[in-house]
Amino acid sequence: MLLKKYQIILLLLLSLGGARSTLAQDTLRLSLSEALKIAQDNNLTIRNSQIDLKMAQKKIYETLAIGLPHVDGTAKYNFTPTVPTLPASNFNPKADPNAVIELGVKANIVYDLTVSQLIFNGAYVIGLKASKVYYNLSEESLEKSRLEINESVTNTYFMLLVGEESMKVLHSNLKNVTKTFEDIKEMYKQGFVEKTDADQLELTANTISNAIVQIANNLEMGRRLLKIHLGLAENANLILTDPLLMEEAQVIKLTAIAREPFILENNVDYKLLNTTELLAKYDLKREITNSLPAIYAFYNHQEKWKTPIFDFAPKNVFGINLSVPIFSSGQRNAAVSQKRMVYEKASNNKLYIGNTLLMQSSQCQNDLITKLEKFQIQKKSKELSDNIYQRTLEKYKQGVASSMELMTIQNQYLNNLTNYYQGIYDVVGARTKLEKLFNINQKNSK
Repeated sequence: MLLKKYQIILLLLLSLGGARSTLAQDTLRLSLSEALKIAQDNNLTIRNSQIDLKMAQKKIYETLAIGLPHVDGTAKYNFTPTVPTLPASNFNPKADPNAVIELGVKANIVYDLTVSQLIFNGAYVIGLKASKVYYNLSEESLEKSRLEINESVTNTYFMLLVGEESMKVLHSNLKNVTKTFEDIKEMYKQGFVEKTDADQLELTANTISNAIVQIANNLEMGRRLLKIHLGLAENANLILTDPLLMEEAQVIKLTAIAREPFILENNVDYKLLNTTELLAKYDLKREITNSLPAIYAFYNHQEKWKTPIFDFAPKNVFGINLSVPIFSSGQRNAAVSQKRMVYEKASNNKLYIGNTLLMQSSQCQNDLITKLEKFQIQKKSKELSDNIYQRTLEKYKQGVASSMELMTIQNQYLNNLTNYYQGIYDVVGARTKLEKLFNINQKNSK
């Protein structure tokens, strides 16, 4: 059953995905805190969230620049096949009657320089505020990515520790079964036991051997998964240095965490919902401001490659543009109604998820307390089975206990030891889930 748990956990973790290999290392000896730090620096999910944050910063400046002066220059080539003319005598009676004056030029290049400045636009004011809120949303998304990677790395790290210790238990179990099998096989040859007893032990040895092979494969998958989370190369060799144990001080600390009040506003998912609601509110305001006038000031300077004899176009023009929405056949009202409904949905989602998170917090706290209590029982059972095993071993050395009885006690001890390791992993899983919900920095909570 324990083997099936490992397989399920590994498959679930592998389905989460993560960063691809980015670093090449030969051998790394990693504590959990060191693994978390490497993941924070190299995981590609976190790196992408950091890029999103930088993009949001650029978006703020992009929006701000809309309200700053803009300078545009244009050059336009004009060709007029037939230039309008007037008789020159209209302007000078002494002129040749056949002479004409062209009112333009056939080919010309016109240069324009325009400086514009936004004076008032309601959508711009709201958009500038919304861009800052969008930056906050990117910050919170990065925060969520960090928490999720911390949770995944911690669970994977302890899963590997449990797997490694389970391998030791299985090897020890196999050694005991093999030794007892050899003894029973000799007893069978001498007619003291039935063949069924020997066959049963051989079957048990084969089952344990298969379990060792499967767990070894799962451990390899787990190491690859951890490398993915850490952004390490496929050929990196990892050695986990943290011991698989839980001190009494840790139990006391975790029990205190499990009884801390849940502050909804600190939860990263709730913060994201709150920011999303605020963005929807600004989007509604922006749509409303589309009914307000927009005012721009401008200055235009024009130069021509060839200036016609009669040129009434001024070179310098100052002015103000005023754009006033008058009638849109209900289009703007319909757009405002849609934005209002989007805002209402965002508010409803925040309320619903907020209530769900409050319920989850209670469940996670109770789950951690339950896992801690179960672990305490498993720890006591391990200690008791260890004592029983030591006493039975002494009896076996004195010839009082049989080899079959010793193997039964040994298996009982190893099974309790496996349950103890599994109990540690269960506590860690409940702890990381609670820390993510409470938005506790997992790098400093071990």
